[in-house]
Amino acid sequence: MSYPNRTHPLFSPFLALILLSLIAPVQAQTIPPPPQIPVRGFLLMDYQSGHLLAESNSAERMEPASITKLMAAYVIYQALASGKIRLEDHVTISERARGMPGSRMFVEVGSRVSVEDLLMGIVVQSGNDATVALAEYVAGSEETFAQLMNQEAARLGLTNSHFVNASGLPDPNHYMSARDIAVLTRAVIREFPEHYTRYSVPSFKYNNIEQPNRNRLMLQDPTVDGVKTGWTRAAGFCLVASARRDDTRLISVVLGSERERDRFQASQTLLNYGFSFFESHKLYDAGAAIVETRIWKGQENRLPLGVTHPLYVTVPRGQAPQVSTTTTVQPHVVAPAQQGQAFGEIAVRIGDQEVSRTPLVALREVPESGWFGRMLDAILLFFYSLFN
Repeated sequence: MSYPNRTHPLFSPFLALILLSLIAPVQAQTIPPPPQIPVRGFLLMDYQSGHLLAESNSAERMEPASITKLMAAYVIYQALASGKIRLEDHVTISERARGMPGSRMFVEVGSRVSVEDLLMGIVVQSGNDATVALAEYVAGSEETFAQLMNQEAARLGLTNSHFVNASGLPDPNHYMSARDIAVLTRAVIREFPEHYTRYSVPSFKYNNIEQPNRNRLMLQDPTVDGVKTGWTRAAGFCLVASARRDDTRLISVVLGSERERDRFQASQTLLNYGFSFFESHKLYDAGAAIVETRIWKGQENRLPLGVTHPLYVTVPRGQAPQVSTTTTVQPHVVAPAQQGQAFGEIAVRIGDQEVSRTPLVALREVPESGWFGRMLDAILLFFYSLFN
């Protein structure tokens, strides 16, 4: 996707000056700096593109409190997806789970509670008891479950996160960064949309006790549909939130607010800033052929390349015409090619500034050809290399 300059022979300099004077105010529009938020750290991310729109201390390791439960839920969602556990399964509540301090779902020792109800207790009520009960069910113990959380953190590239427990109770070796929280939230929304809907449930009743969703930002802003609050005395008041307006979804992370209401106000301020001055644009669909390249010694001689996820770009409002893309492909692609194997890159620019690079991958498998085809292509490739 590019926007080359084309000049018609009858396009006069005088007419060009008129048009430039008309569009200059749009081009000259500047984006104001991000708002100043009185918290320890914050971040604003475009969900679709992953671009950061505002941040402060976003890589600093901080106590995440109950935002930890996002990672606990992520591991549980994977166990459900793999068939290791089912929503209909019933979990026997241990004494340890029942005795967890802090926020609770109020399960009883020895009772059998469905995975579905325990998940609601984690997501809506932020129950430490529900979290430990499911951690024990999935991994045998909370300590082993925390190891699974750390494995997933490494796989997702969360370089400033480490988990000691599943619920977020304070520990010197238990931490996350605002950036890692945003990346994790993006993974939850993208990989498990069927489970993400729980985060917008306004309240959940269990054991004749109905508790409201702790994310009160959803009451202030109907475009907010999640995701998680957290608080301890050391961590302060924390909130990761996500909102969708038109075709743009944003994720905000606020850590270390001194007052409860401030985390909601800070999150609202960040989201309003992002939606006011930026917008998402889809450039290519996942699986769509962006370029084709010659593949040598294969059962086919053309290989389509594309992206594994829809490719988006975040631009200041009104600057979509300044977006361009360029592709680079390996000079000599030789079979076999596996579907999803990277053979190049696509770079996205806004004006002269490069904003992202994404691998170009094979959209289908191309096995090797027979010995005669490989020999013939080897000869052709030799001469092709001489002249190209």
